[in-house]
Amino acid sequence: MKSGVSIVIAAMMCATAAAHAQTPLQPYRIVDNAIPDSLTGAPGDAVRGRAIVVRRENTCLLCHSGPFPEQRFQGNLSPDLTGVGSRWTAGELRLRLVDPSRLNPATIMPSYYRVDGLNRVAANWHGKPILTAEQIEDVVAYLGTLRD
Repeated sequence: MKSGVSIVIAAMMCATAAAHAQTPLQPYRIVDNAIPDSLTGAPGDAVRGRAIVVRRENTCLLCHSGPFPEQRFQGNLSPDLTGVGSRWTAGELRLRLVDPSRLNPATIMPSYYRVDGLNRVAANWHGKPILTAEQIEDVVAYLGTLRD
């Protein structure tokens, strides 16, 4: 029974990854140091955004720390996320997630919604963004709530 469940879960994960890979990137415009418009045309969900930030496979907390008491190990290579919603607008946060190298060419932060011109990308990630447009919007919505 366990192996049957594992096969179903693996198939679902592959299907999700395949659908994600086939979704074209949404066009966006950069104005000054921001992407002012939502990538999806709708606001994100802050609850889903928080789940993305604290999930280890998305690597946010590998470099950043913040108000995440349930996460024992948090990074100190990058700015603390506490109060980030007071420091930057949603558009500024969006650009920092989509393509942080536009603001700092030497950044160590990955481009979460870019596929062209990247180096050292694992073969199974070529042509695929790390996050979907919806996930970017969810993270922007959550980070915008961090105002302390």
